[in-house]
Amino acid sequence: MDDTNTGSVALSAARTDGGTTYVTLCGELDLSAVIALGPALDDLTTGPRPDMVLDLRSVTFVDCCGLGLLCRARRRACEAGGRLRLAGTRPGFARLLRHAGLSDAFELCPEPVRSAA
Repeated sequence: MDDTNTGSVALSAARTDGGTTYVTLCGELDLSAVIALGPALDDLTTGPRPDMVLDLRSVTFVDCCGLGLLCRARRRACEAGGRLRLAGTRPGFARLLRHAGLSDAFELCPEPVRSAA
């Protein structure tokens, strides 16, 4: 398991036997998160058919920079023939997506993902 803690956001990732990468984000998705996590998410979406689930249960804040980070990760995954799913989102996040015109852009999992231990 790889842990990255940037001060405002933390990332933990593990690959399961099924080939899906479960990523848990904690804290704030803002400009500092983009700078710190961008390269890590780029690495996770490199290669053929990346399958990634981002668990956002512990994300407390998302600004336009954080939303851009999620859009970039989704685009990279889709361009490589894979997919990106968001799990554990709060009602406020769904509202943010709706206001940004991105309601249909992300596959939302209503239930939190199984912990990637």
